[in-house]
Amino acid sequence: MSVETITATEFKAKCLDILDRVNRREVEKVVITKRGIIVAELVAPTVTEADMLSFHGFMRGSVNLPDDLDLTEPMCDEPFLAASGILHS
Repeated sequence: MSVETITATEFKAKCLDILDRVNRREVEKVVITKRGIIVAELVAPTVTEADMLSFHGFMRGSVNLPDDLDLTEPMCDEPFLAASGILHS
């Protein structure tokens, strides 16, 4: 793997290709410079796709609702003040 240094102008022109190369791990890091000064470093995420898939739904089963609770029912029986034109009280 390698580290590449490119100018901001070159990055702007080749952004999508550079992102694909970093994603495929062809390049370890891309250092972006502007007027010779490093302004950014682009690296691939350390989290893998498998890690992201395992994250989805990790709290499944952690909330218990009573069987008689209807989540589609209004929770408040009182009318809202906004219905009367009162926005702030």
